Amino acid sequence: MEEAEFLCDRLGIFVDGSLQCLGNPKELKARYGGSYVFTMTTCSSEEEEVEKLVGHLCPSANKIYHISGTQKFEFPKQEIKIADVFRAVEDAKTRFTIHAWGLADTTLEDVFIKVAGEAQAFN
Repeated sequence: MEEAEFLCDRLGIFVDGSLQCLGNPKELKARYGGSYVFTMTTCSSEEEEVEKLVGHLCPSANKIYHISGTQKFEFPKQEIKIADVFRAVEDAKTRFTIHAWGLADTTLEDVFIKVAGEAQAFN
């Protein structure tokens, strides 16, 4: 997906042989990805602490991924300040062990997953 983002000036996403969306990478990310993606990896026993942290940061956050200690959430851009995320993570480090964390803008891979998921749910 990274190559497509940098090399293509127009992209289409197909799901089950049907064209779901078409546009340049910037348009698709704006249309389908008005959110930041927050990822945090902890011990499995501390996953509930991460969910509490996310709930305080952004009550409307949507969990999009969860497997063995790694959780990924979407934060709507209009509801969160990046500085607040950094402060909350620094505070959380005093309460539990964080192996890794990240905050990223929406990627084309995130757009693909969202579009494919919506198409599958519709069908």
